Amino acid sequence: MRLHGYLWAMQIIHALQDWWQQQTWLEIIGVITGLLCVYLAARNNIWNWPIAIISVGIYIFIFFDSHLYADMGLQFYFMAMNVYGWYYWSHKPADEEKTPVKLITRKEIILSVIAIIIFTFFLGTVLKYTPASYPYIDSFCTACSLVAQVFLARKVLENWLIWIFVDVVYVGVYIFKHLDLTAIMYAIYVGIALMGYVDWKKDYKKQLAGK
Repeated sequence: MRLHGYLWAMQIIHALQDWWQQQTWLEIIGVITGLLCVYLAARNNIWNWPIAIISVGIYIFIFFDSHLYADMGLQFYFMAMNVYGWYYWSHKPADEEKTPVKLITRKEIILSVIAIIIFTFFLGTVLKYTPASYPYIDSFCTACSLVAQVFLARKVLENWLIWIFVDVVYVGVYIFKHLDLTAIMYAIYVGIALMGYVDWKKDYKKQLAGK
């Protein structure tokens, strides 16, 4: 019985070693910086933006190599939005310690839903005629991410709810594409996004109490 348990444990260790050897340093660094920037954003820390710039730069190459072209294009958008977010968070009101958290408006919800539907249809249709993997799912996740990133940069509380949803979908996509570390990263993102929503909601209530 002990010998059987020992052999079973060794098989697991060897399997983990083989799995680790298949990972690239580029993806490892991308995962580390990706987790760090999302955690800092959830903690309302402005340093999330420069770290995010490093992370998305790395993932441009990773997604190109994996034929996830919508995700690759999304990284260029993220790059621009990270610069904008860094600028927006840096220019807080003089009487505020941090840039205030805002709630989403009904108009923003309607416009976001329309934009996601249109973007998913058109980009998915285009990517269907390329070697892209999962063109419509990838395009839908890209559209949701575009909207969520705008709300994150503008400090809209509900951005975290969008990230929770889209990160769950991404976990499945990256598992099927054998981007295991990235799938794990996005699973952790779900937890961080939930933490971000809770923390930002507390900050919003503090803002109301301070008025």
